[in-house]
Amino acid sequence: MSTNQYMDLFIEESEEHLQAVNTNLLALEKDPENLPIVNEIFRSAHTLKGMAATMGFEDLTKLTHQMENVLDAIRNEQLKVTTDILNVVFDAVEFLEKMIIDISQGGDGKEDIIAIVSELEKVENGVADELAAPANSLQEETTASPLNKDVVYDDYVQNVLIQAFEEGYFVYQASITLREDCVLKRARIFMILEALEGKAEIIHALPSVEDLEEEKFDFDFTMTLTSKESTEELEETIGRISEVEKVTIQSLLEADLAPSEEPGQPSPSPAVDADAGTEEKVERPTKEESKGSKSSNIASKSIRVNIDRIDQLMRSFEELLIYRGRLEQLAKESDNKENIETLEKMTRVSNDLQNLILSMRMVPVERVFNRFPRMVRSLAQEMGKHINLKITGADTELDRTVVDQIGDPLVHLIRNSVDHGLELPDVRLERNKPATGVIQLRAYHSGNHVMIEIEDDGAGIDRDKVVQKAVSSGLISKEEGEQLPNSEVYDLLFSSGLSTADQISNVSGRGVGLDVVKTTIESLGGAITVTSTPGEGSLFTIELPLTLSIILALLVKVEEETYAISLSSIKETTIIPKSSIRKVHEQKVVNFRDSVIPIISLRETFGFPEEEQEECPAVIVQKGDKQAALLVDSLIGQEEIVIKSLGEFLTNVFAISGATILGDGKVALIIDSNALVS
Repeated sequence: MSTNQYMDLFIEESEEHLQAVNTNLLALEKDPENLPIVNEIFRSAHTLKGMAATMGFEDLTKLTHQMENVLDAIRNEQLKVTTDILNVVFDAVEFLEKMIIDISQGGDGKEDIIAIVSELEKVENGVADELAAPANSLQEETTASPLNKDVVYDDYVQNVLIQAFEEGYFVYQASITLREDCVLKRARIFMILEALEGKAEIIHALPSVEDLEEEKFDFDFTMTLTSKESTEELEETIGRISEVEKVTIQSLLEADLAPSEEPGQPSPSPAVDADAGTEEKVERPTKEESKGSKSSNIASKSIRVNIDRIDQLMRSFEELLIYRGRLEQLAKESDNKENIETLEKMTRVSNDLQNLILSMRMVPVERVFNRFPRMVRSLAQEMGKHINLKITGADTELDRTVVDQIGDPLVHLIRNSVDHGLELPDVRLERNKPATGVIQLRAYHSGNHVMIEIEDDGAGIDRDKVVQKAVSSGLISKEEGEQLPNSEVYDLLFSSGLSTADQISNVSGRGVGLDVVKTTIESLGGAITVTSTPGEGSLFTIELPLTLSIILALLVKVEEETYAISLSSIKETTIIPKSSIRKVHEQKVVNFRDSVIPIISLRETFGFPEEEQEECPAVIVQKGDKQAALLVDSLIGQEEIVIKSLGEFLTNVFAISGATILGDGKVALIIDSNALVS
C-alpha cells in the first residue's frame, strides 16, 4: 500500500496527538489520581501507534507501544504517578516529537530509542517487583466486575462512540443491578433514564432500552454511556434511586471497541482527495444522528486544506488587488460615472473576499504557546525553581506567517524569565514571596495588532547592573549611563553581546538571545518594550501586526520617487515650519506636542540632495514609546498595498522592508520606520 498520499495527514494528526499527550501529562502531574486523564493520554498514544504502524514507522510504533504499557499500568492502578515516572514519559514524548519532525522533513523517523525503551521497561517492570501485593488485591477487585463481554457493538454504534471519544467525551459501561424484591421494575428504569438526563447519553443497552421499558429482563442490565461527568458522579446519581442494589461504572477505551491492530497491519486509510490536495477528516455519525435525528445526512463542516493552496489563493488575490488599483486610477482619469460605480461594487466584493482569505490564514497562537508548559517544567527542574506558568488568550488569532516566526523569540523571553527573573525558592521566601514563582504568558487583540506579554513576579531588572555591563561592553559611557532614563537602560538589554548573567549556563549568559528577539520582531513589523519594578518583576510586551501580506499604507513623495509607510507605525501627519527646527548634539529635533523628537530627512536618508522648504510635510512615526518625524516632499494619500519581497539579491537594504506595485504599474519601496527610530 502506498502511504505517500497520506503523509501530510499523518504528520498533522500526529502533532495533534502529541500535543494532547503533553497537555494531559502536565494536567496529570497536578492531579495524579485523575484516571480519566490517563485514559485520554492512553487513547492518544494508542491512536498514534496505530497510525505509525500503518505508515510503516517501526521505531515510532515500538516506542509508543512501550509507553502504552506504562500508561496501562497507571490506569489499572498498578502504578502510582510520580514525578520520576512522568519524567521518563516526557522523555519518551520528546523522542516521539523528534521522530515526527524528522518525518516531516523527509526523513525515515528512525531514532536511537534503545535507552528510552529500556527506561520505560524498568518503570513497567517495577509494577511486578514493588507493587505485587497491591496489584493482586486490585486484580481481585477488578475481576469482580469486569467489562461485560456479552456487549457487542455494531459498526454504527462503534462509530458513534469513536466520535464521542474525538469530541472529548468519556465512554462508560454501567452495570446496574436492581433488588430482587423490586416491584415495578419499569418505573425504576424510567427513573434511571430521567436521572441521567442532561448528564449522560445512553448509546447502547443490553437488553435494549425497549426491552428494559417492557420489563423483559431479570434484575441486571448494562448501559453504554457517553458523558463529561466522572464515574463517581454517575454512580452516585444512579445509586440514589431506590431499589438499585448495585451500580458499577467502568471507563471504556477506543481499544475496547474492536481488536487492536498489530504493528505493521494497516488500518483503514483516511479519506484523502489526492488530486485536489485537500485532506478531509472522515465524518462519523453525530450524537443527534444516534438519537434518530431527522437529518440523516449531515455534511462535513470542516476540511483540512493544504496550506500551500491557501498561500496560492492569497497570491492570486494580491494580483487582483494590484489590478484593482490600476482600474481605480483609470476610472479617475476617465471620469466615467458608470465605470466608477462598477468599480465601487467590485471594491466592496473584493474587500469581503480579502477578509475571508485573511481569516483563512489566521491561526490561534496556542499553536506556539502549547510548547511552553513542558519547557518551563523542564527548566524549573533543571534550575531547582518552583514555577507556575499561566497562559491566557491562547485562542487569539494571528497570521500564520507571523505565528511561524514568533516561536523562537518567545522561547528566548520565557527562558530569560525563568533564569534571570524568578528567584530560587529559599530566596523568594526570604523576600516574603511565595516559594513558587509565576510567569504569565498573555495574548490579546489591540486594534489591528496582537499584543503578547511575558510577565514574571521575580526580582526585576537591576538598573545599575545593566549600566555597568553596558559600560564595560563599550555600548555607553559611564556619564551616559547615569543620565539615561530607565526605559532606555532596559532597551540596552537588546544590544548584541550584552548579558546580565553572573555565569554562563545552559540557559543563558553568552549575550545571545534578546538581540535576536528584537531583530526578529522588528522584521515582522512589530516592536518590543520592557518595563520592570525592582523586587516585583518584569514585563516584556510584544506588538505584532495581524498580517504581513496586505496592509494599509500612507504614500509619500520624496524627489520623484513614491514610498509607502505602514499606517500601523504612523501616529499622525503634520507640517513642521523650518523655523521650529533646532539642532541638539548634531541631531535635528523639533518640539512636538510638548515632547522633543528627532527629525529624519528621507531625502538625506535615501541620498537625494537637500531642498530648502519653509514648511516641511512630516510623518510622525512611533516605535514603542519612541517617536520621530520623517520629513517628506509631499503626502499622496492612504492606499491598501500588497507587500512584495525585494528578493534574495537585495537583502538587508537599510530602512526598506519590501516593495509594492502601484495602480500605475510603478514600484514603490516600503519604508521600515523601525530602522529609522532609535
